[in-house]
Amino acid sequence: MARLPNKTALITGGTSGIGLETARQFIAEGARVAITGSSAKSVEVARAEFGDTALVIQADAGNAAGQKVVADAIKESFGHLDILFVNAGVAEFGALEQWSEEAFDRSVAINVKGPFFLIQALLPLFSKQASIVLNTSINAHIGMPNSSVYALTKGALLTLAKTLSGELIGRGIRVNAVSPGPIATPLYGKLGMSEADTKARAAQIPVGRFGDAGEVAKTIIFLASDEAPYIVGSELVIDGGMSNL
Repeated sequence: MARLPNKTALITGGTSGIGLETARQFIAEGARVAITGSSAKSVEVARAEFGDTALVIQADAGNAAGQKVVADAIKESFGHLDILFVNAGVAEFGALEQWSEEAFDRSVAINVKGPFFLIQALLPLFSKQASIVLNTSINAHIGMPNSSVYALTKGALLTLAKTLSGELIGRGIRVNAVSPGPIATPLYGKLGMSEADTKARAAQIPVGRFGDAGEVAKTIIFLASDEAPYIVGSELVIDGGMSNL
């Protein structure tokens, strides 16, 4: 039995990795889905895969003013919104002394500022039993070297999940967060990790492997569905036990 029948959903950063797999599973669970992607190439590939089964929007997640354009597209196509999965983000790492103001501002804009103003732009569209899920990270909890800027942006999203859960629950909108650990997505290739680096990282995880994007997607489906009406302002950590070490 489908778990998201007739639900309308928006997934930011839905053209790759966790977002793409979540879009696939949302559709399989009966939802009408819209996804955003930042590059023309990724958007083209997603449109080729989904065809008429998903609305694919090219959008810069870090452009605050551009979030209203996304909201307008959702209003035109769906009329309202039941689920928002804020997944678009950038993971940039470096030692403290290597950071420039420009790079710092880019991470904050994409990971925090854009999501904040997207939620604001979507407020009039959310249904009375809507669910917002923010994709954060275990890096907000562990002191991993060279992750200072990435971790602070994810920590900000965790705080946002808690504060907005209190602010929006009166409108019938639940806000929660998922915090994945290392997940097997194209991200690690973009970070330049070698096979040896990947194996070393996997050895640090109690379950002995990276997570799968599908495992994260299933958790998001649960939080977005009518099975989780009493879960508000919570964080579900999906890291194979890594943050417990």
